[in-house]
Amino acid sequence: MAFDPPVAVYDACVLYPFHLRNVLIQYAFDGLVEARWTDDIHDEWIRNLAANTHALPMERLEATCDRMKAALPEADVTDYRHLVPGLNLPDPDDRHVLAAAIAGKASIIVTWNLKDFPARNLLPHGVTSQSPDDFLTALHAAFPDALISSVRSARRNLRKTTPSVEAFVDALEQRALKKLSDVLRRNTAALN
Repeated sequence: MAFDPPVAVYDACVLYPFHLRNVLIQYAFDGLVEARWTDDIHDEWIRNLAANTHALPMERLEATCDRMKAALPEADVTDYRHLVPGLNLPDPDDRHVLAAAIAGKASIIVTWNLKDFPARNLLPHGVTSQSPDDFLTALHAAFPDALISSVRSARRNLRKTTPSVEAFVDALEQRALKKLSDVLRRNTAALN
């Protein structure tokens, strides 16, 4: 692509839901965003998903993480822990995410937990936070055709049970991606 994609840390809460994770990874794979994450972020979404979905084996979640890392090796941020003690956030347990953003040269933290990442704590580090719905619809506004193509690929990646376009969009909407779902519903023909 002929643009500099935004660099964004994906918080654990946006990697937890399957369809959202699939779309976010596809966007990064297609070059619409430069994703960043850490082993701590992966551990958090895997641990929480395993605890809440007992039928889902830990090995399967770890294999998913391994595939994500293989598809986007540049997304791994490793040298960030030394920054954590000097950071201030409402929930000290979230400091590792901001540290990953700083070390990974990300300008955005994509998270549902916006209250945990207030602007006053992020701006001194050149970072903002956005909900996944706002983040993804902003990408669509900037690159509508590329985003629709990426969503189409994300749906088709689900080879075992490729959902219909309607079912896929419904699944995203159920994950509170209302704005993105509205955009996708206006473009259903292009998603096939």
